Amino acid sequence: MFWIKLKAGALQLTLFIAIVIAVLLTAFILLVHTHKKFNIQSDLIIETLKNTDKGINYALTNSILRNDTIEIDLRDEEFKSLKVQREFWGVFDKVISVSQIKNNTLNKVALIGGAQPKQDRIALYLQDNNKPLVLVKDTKIRGLAYVPKQGVKPGTISGEFYYGSQLIYGESRIAQNLPKFFTESNKKFAAIENLISKTKEEQYIETKASETYKNSFYKPTKFVFSNSEIYLDNLSLIGNIIVQSKTKIVVDPSCELKDVILIAPEIEIQNNVKGNFQAIASKNIIIGEHVELGYPSALVINKNKGIQTEEQSKIVVNSNAIIKGVIVYLDSSESNDFKVQVELKETAILIGELYCNKNLELKGTVYGSVFTKNFIAKQSGSIYQNHIYNGTITVNELPQEYVGLLFKNSKKGVAKWLY
Repeated sequence: MFWIKLKAGALQLTLFIAIVIAVLLTAFILLVHTHKKFNIQSDLIIETLKNTDKGINYALTNSILRNDTIEIDLRDEEFKSLKVQREFWGVFDKVISVSQIKNNTLNKVALIGGAQPKQDRIALYLQDNNKPLVLVKDTKIRGLAYVPKQGVKPGTISGEFYYGSQLIYGESRIAQNLPKFFTESNKKFAAIENLISKTKEEQYIETKASETYKNSFYKPTKFVFSNSEIYLDNLSLIGNIIVQSKTKIVVDPSCELKDVILIAPEIEIQNNVKGNFQAIASKNIIIGEHVELGYPSALVINKNKGIQTEEQSKIVVNSNAIIKGVIVYLDSSESNDFKVQVELKETAILIGELYCNKNLELKGTVYGSVFTKNFIAKQSGSIYQNHIYNGTITVNELPQEYVGLLFKNSKKGVAKWLY
């Protein structure tokens, strides 16, 4: 038998190698375990995110009561939950979807309105009041038009004839009464206006010049309120904020407004203002020249029976203004006069929808849809009923993805993802 005598250093080397191998094996096992755990966690986060989309999609296809939170049955493990809440935000609905799986919680909030149909998009819907529609000068109507049974004809005002080669550049159908808004649409404006009565003290904002105020739509609404006139200048208001005055709001071009709501009897947007907001008034909204309001903005007058006055209410969009969104004039009275309630002046542009259940004077351009009870043309000191003088309506220029007013039979769509 032979004996090999090893030095002590060789044994130490062997032990060192064994320890290194053990450490490497342990590290590998930990890496595999961590990777597996990371994959499981990633899968849970992805599933949580997908469930928030399920919540928004549920709101698009089902009715949810205002200010109500419902829990959607996922038919899955108890540690998974999905809740959806619906509130009003101007002419739109604000829907919040909250998904939770174990310790993972994700939220999504969206503005929801009426989606455009893929076919038969309406360019014009003129209520049938037993009067024909008369077109004068360079008026253009492109797309599907619902007109009175008396039809459409060319006319003359102050020696100006109709220049077009045909009357409607698209299909014509017989109109009846104006399409109805979705059941709750008329309640939205009153609900938004009355929010101030439920406001807590910590929700009020005391604005200062040159400051920026932001508020997430996941948090309670913030308010800027005054019983007197509010003049907004040299500040920024962004997000879940309502500005409300009991008399009048004036917006200066030095003011940045994004996704907020303005509420007052009278609202004046001065020349050159740029922003993205909703303005809700009971008397007048005046939009200055060269104003640019991004999508989805809204100009709304809601004149209910409870606030009837002898003063004329109107929305005026002045020359070279561009509005991307909706213009709405609602008057519940039965009066029928020759005054203009909505006026779109020359070179003014609306990209979206215009709904007026009284009289509209259209001298500008609408890339989208017009719904009105009557047209008025005021020229050379005379008033012409159901005449369009040099106005343009073309629905083909409106993006198919546009989401706006929610009518009774409209499909819902996401107008904007909020923050």
